[in-house]
Amino acid sequence: MASQGIKVSPKKIKIKIACLVYSQRLRKYNKSLLGTKRKRDHKSSDSSIESPLRSDMEIMFKAEQIMKKVTDNLVHTIIMHRDIILKINKMNNVSRKKATIGIFGKSGEGKSSLLNAVLGKKDLLPSGCFGACTAVVTQVEANLTDSNYIAEIELFSKEDWEKELKDIFRVLSDETEDRNDDLFEIAVEKITALYGADADKKTLEELKKDIKFDEIETFLSISKKTISNNDVSEFASVAESYILHSESSPGDWYWPLVKSVTFKVPDCHELLEHIVLVDIPGSGDCNKLRDDLWKSKLKECSVVWIVSAINRASTDSGPWGILKHCIEELGPGGECKSINFICTKTDDINPAAYMRARRLRDQISGDKDQKKVCILHRNEHAKTRVKEKFENSEIKKRFSTDGNVFTVSSNAFFDHNLNLEPGETEIPKLQDELRILNKNINRELTRDYVNEAKGVLSLIQSVQLDTDKKTVETKVKVYMELENNLMKALNELDSRFDRIYSDLEQYLSKGVDESVQLCVASTKAMVSPNMDKRGFHKILQALCKNGGCYRSKNWDVTLDLNKQLVKHLQEYIDKYFNMIFPVTGTTGKSVQEQIDKFSIIKSDSASPESPILHHIQNFINTEETKLKSSLKSGVVDTKKHIYSSIQITIEKEMSSCYEQAAAVTGTGSMKKRQELLITTVDKIKHDMFNKAKLEMLKKFKDLKLDIMNALESGLKKSMELSLSKTSNIKLMDVSREIEQLESLAEQLSN
Repeated sequence: MASQGIKVSPKKIKIKIACLVYSQRLRKYNKSLLGTKRKRDHKSSDSSIESPLRSDMEIMFKAEQIMKKVTDNLVHTIIMHRDIILKINKMNNVSRKKATIGIFGKSGEGKSSLLNAVLGKKDLLPSGCFGACTAVVTQVEANLTDSNYIAEIELFSKEDWEKELKDIFRVLSDETEDRNDDLFEIAVEKITALYGADADKKTLEELKKDIKFDEIETFLSISKKTISNNDVSEFASVAESYILHSESSPGDWYWPLVKSVTFKVPDCHELLEHIVLVDIPGSGDCNKLRDDLWKSKLKECSVVWIVSAINRASTDSGPWGILKHCIEELGPGGECKSINFICTKTDDINPAAYMRARRLRDQISGDKDQKKVCILHRNEHAKTRVKEKFENSEIKKRFSTDGNVFTVSSNAFFDHNLNLEPGETEIPKLQDELRILNKNINRELTRDYVNEAKGVLSLIQSVQLDTDKKTVETKVKVYMELENNLMKALNELDSRFDRIYSDLEQYLSKGVDESVQLCVASTKAMVSPNMDKRGFHKILQALCKNGGCYRSKNWDVTLDLNKQLVKHLQEYIDKYFNMIFPVTGTTGKSVQEQIDKFSIIKSDSASPESPILHHIQNFINTEETKLKSSLKSGVVDTKKHIYSSIQITIEKEMSSCYEQAAAVTGTGSMKKRQELLITTVDKIKHDMFNKAKLEMLKKFKDLKLDIMNALESGLKKSMELSLSKTSNIKLMDVSREIEQLESLAEQLSN
C-alpha cells in the first residue's frame, strides 16, 4: 500500500504562520514593558456605586476617581505598557473647542448691558465696549482658574501697525473726488483716538516726532497685554482705555492697536464653561487682519444673537445687513444651528405716547401698571414683527432653524423698582439657553470619558485573564478577522465616498455651465448698474482696492463681485452640499453618516463567548467610536474650507484684474474700470469656474483620504495594543471598576 503524506489544511498553516508572527510581535512589545509583579488586594477594592449620582459633574468626578485608582495601582506595581498608561493620562487631559455664540449689533444697541445682565455682573463691561472699537473682535468666556476678572488684549505687531499707519495716511491724504468717505472717517477715528485732536491734520513725518509715537512702538513690543483684578470696578476702569473710544476726549485710547480682546469672567462656570461669546463687529474697516479675523470667528458660530433696540428691531439695517451678507459663512460654509433675535431696552418707553398710538387706555388697570402693560404689549408686537421678517427673508431660506425672539430689559433685571418681574425681563430665558447648551456639552464630554474608560479597563481585564498559552492562537485568529474586517469596511467606505464625489461633480458641472452663461451679465449689473451714478465711482474704486468687495461702514451699501460671481455655482450645489454636510440632523447621504456606518466589529466575530475576546471587542469598539467621534469636528472644519474654496479660487483668478482697475486714474476712470472688469470676467470665465470646480473636488477627495487613513492607522494601533500580552505577569482585576463605569454610563443614558 502506497504511503500517504499527512495532509494539513491551508487554514491551519495560515494560523501557525500567524502565530509565529504574533510571537515576534509579543517579543517586540515585551521590550517596552515596565516592571515587576504585584498582586491586587481585593479587600481594598471599592464596592459598586450604591446610589445614583445627581449631576454630570459628579459622574465625571467618580469616573476620574476610578481611573486614578487604576492608574495608581498600575504605576505602583510598574507592570503596564507605556502605551496604556499614556492612554489613561491622555483621557484626563482631553480638550474640546468651545461652542461659539456670535453677537451681531451696532454700538449703542445695549450689547454690553445685555451681557452684563446675562452674566449677572452689572459693572463688568463698560457701556459701548461692544461695537465701539470699529472692527476689534471682542469675546467673553469663563475664568475657570481663579476669582479674577481678566482681559487678554492681543496687539498688532510693529510691522502690521506700521503698514496700517501708512494705509491710514494714504486715506487721509487722498483729496481726489474718488476718496472713500467711510474709510476716511475710520482713519480719522483711529489716528485721533491714539494721538489726540488734530492728529489727522499732521503728516506721518510730523507724527513721528510726537512723544506718543515712541511710546506706542514700545507698547507694541509686548504683543499681548493682560489685565487682571478681583475687583470688577477697578478692572473695568483699567480695561476701558484699550476697548473704548471717546470723540469728546480724544487721545490715549489704544483700541486702534488692538487685534482682539478676550474677557475672562469668574463665577460663571455654569453658563460659560464650554461657551465663548463673540462680538461680530463686521465694520467697513480697511485692515485685512481684522477683517479676516472676524470672518474666521463667524464661521465658528454655532449660535447667533441678533441684537437691536426694540424700537427698531425689525428695521435696523446694520445687523440684518451683516447677517444677510454672511449667510455662506454661517450656513454651508459654517456651523450655525440657531438664530436668536434679541430686542433690547424694552423698559425705554413713554407710556402715554405708546397708549395713544396703540389705543390701550381701556386695558390699563391703574397708574402703577401703566408702564408695565405698555412694555409687555410692545414686546409681543415686536416678537410678531421680527418673526414675520425672518420667515419672509432670504436668511430663513438658507437655514432650517426657526428664529427665536427675546425681548429683554437689562436695566429692569438689576433695578426691581422698574416694576418688571425677573422673568418678564427675559434675561433668565437667555441664561437658560446658555445653561442648557453648556450642560449638553458637559454631558457629551462625560459620556465620552466614561465610555473610553470602560474600553481601557476592558483592555486591562483582557490581559489580566490571558493566562493560558492556547489563547495566543485564538487571539491571532481574532486579529486576522479584525484585519480582514478593517480592509472590507474601508473598501465599503471608499465606495460610498466615491458615490458622493460623483454626485458632487455632476452638480458642480451644471453650476459651472450656468455660471459661464450668466457671469458677464451679473458683473455688468453690479459694476455698471442702472442707477444714479453720482458717488458710484468712489464705491467702484473702493471695491477694486479691496479685492472685489465694498461695504459701507453701516452696512447700508454692500457690493461683493466675488460673491456675485460664485452665486450661480453655489445655488446649484447648496442643496446637495447641505445634504452631505448638514449642520444638524441626518440626511442619509452625509459624510458623518458614512463614517458612523463604518465598523470592524461584526456580530459573528470569532469566539464571542470567550471572556477575553469579549473584553478585546469592547476595547476595539470603544476605540472605534472614539475615532469616529474625533473625526466629526475635523469634518466640520474641513467642510468650511471645501465650501469657501470656490470663492477663494475666484478671488485669486480676479486679483490681478482688481489691482489693474484700482490703478486706473484720470478722466473716464470709472468707465475704464467697468470695461476692464467686464472684459476680464468674459475672458477667463471658462478657466476660472472649472478651476473652482476642480479645487472643491480635490479638497473633498483629500477629506476622504484623511478620514480613511485616520481610521486605518488608529484601529491598527488599537488592534496591536489589544493583542499584546505582558509576558507572564498577571495584571490587576478591574472587573468591579468596569461594573461601576457601566452603572455610570447607564445613569448618563437615563
